[in-house]
Amino acid sequence: MSELDPLLLSRIQFAFTISFHIIFPSFTIGLAAWLVVLEGLWLKTGKQIYADISRHWIKIFAVSFGMGVVSGVVMSYEFGTNWSELSRRGGNVIGPLLSYEVLTAFFLEAGFLGIMLFGRERVPKWVHFFATCMVALGTAISAFWILSANSWMQTPQGFRVDEAGVLHVTDWWEVIFNPSFPYRLAHMLAAAYLTTAFVVGGVGAWYVLKNKSVPHGRIMLGMALSLIVWLAPLQLVIGDLHGLNTREHQPAKIAAIEAHWETKRGAPLVLFAWPDVETESNKYEIAIPELGSYVLTHEWDGEVRGLKSFPPEDRPDPVIPFFSFRIMVGIGFIMIALGLIGAVLWLTGRLYTTRWFLHAMTWAAPLGFIAVLAGWFVAEVGRQPWVVYNVLRTADAVSPVPGGSVLTSIILFVIVYGIVFGAGVYYMGKLVASGPEQTPPVPGKDETDLSHRPLAAAGNP
Repeated sequence: MSELDPLLLSRIQFAFTISFHIIFPSFTIGLAAWLVVLEGLWLKTGKQIYADISRHWIKIFAVSFGMGVVSGVVMSYEFGTNWSELSRRGGNVIGPLLSYEVLTAFFLEAGFLGIMLFGRERVPKWVHFFATCMVALGTAISAFWILSANSWMQTPQGFRVDEAGVLHVTDWWEVIFNPSFPYRLAHMLAAAYLTTAFVVGGVGAWYVLKNKSVPHGRIMLGMALSLIVWLAPLQLVIGDLHGLNTREHQPAKIAAIEAHWETKRGAPLVLFAWPDVETESNKYEIAIPELGSYVLTHEWDGEVRGLKSFPPEDRPDPVIPFFSFRIMVGIGFIMIALGLIGAVLWLTGRLYTTRWFLHAMTWAAPLGFIAVLAGWFVAEVGRQPWVVYNVLRTADAVSPVPGGSVLTSIILFVIVYGIVFGAGVYYMGKLVASGPEQTPPVPGKDETDLSHRPLAAAGNP
């Protein structure tokens, strides 16, 4: 057990826990915003169907939110147990940012979450709407601080290093609004909204296919597509801007993402390859000449730095970033295509009757989660071998703990997460399968409410 590498095992453990954790915030951030829209429509129109859908998804939100909080707390402890040197040397910067997240976002969410979950029949409509808005705002503020801390580790600014190697803040404005932060925040929020839109749209399409809660499903699918059709292409633009920023501040990461070994002008766009670290070359490469320079620099003859221009000890291993990036981008194009096809079907009155498209949306429901995970692997593995880019190496940030202890904790995490979170996901699946509870119509009211039409009516309203 003493021969086990604590650095590698600590990285594996953190990768496992953060991958598990990011799934839930990427869903609850978007879901909270959508619940605000539903509550607002209910408040404005008085149509009970919006309240029925909101009531249904609030239950799912509650489970997902709880699992996100629990898995996030675990990572806070890992900073001390596995990454004590990072905490000692970088805690003056990272610690306050994470504390601000608790003091602002978490307290705001905790203050209004009870009203949102249990106050529908106990408080006026506008109070419930306001509480839902505050919870949604809290999730966005949480993303703000977490992305600020993580972005600072990617593009650190506003600090100095003392004689003992400890980092001290010199300018909080530069720390918080570091060079990559605006792009990474916009990219993550858009990813969260798209993730939720595809889950909601997929569930809505499934309801229509199964002839179950069809009016509710039609609203879910229609609202989801109304976001996907413009946000998916916009995410491509945001990603391009983020890539230009990364090329400026983390050129080694870009070289790894694109599997470029040589610095050249008119660099090709590598569609597929197997990057070989030992030979410093690509095997089985399929590339489009010169397109890589245009994508990365917006100039056909723009210069793209290769991995060989960096010392071997400062290069990230390109295999994971290369394939993860292509998975993320591939999913992005699928999202754009589904959004555009859905828009055409809606305009031609065939959205709710085209069964192949409904099946496609159902199968596409988890794509957002896969894209988010792939994106985080690109960001974090592409940053290596640095935990604070060009300041603190990952190898120097790990705790002096035996590898056997880390391996034991990994095994325990896998078992506990499998049981606890498996049960949570199973319960959310049961909630989805049960469908929204329909409130009986009140005579003389809600005549235009789609929830009171026959469930067999699956055509356009």
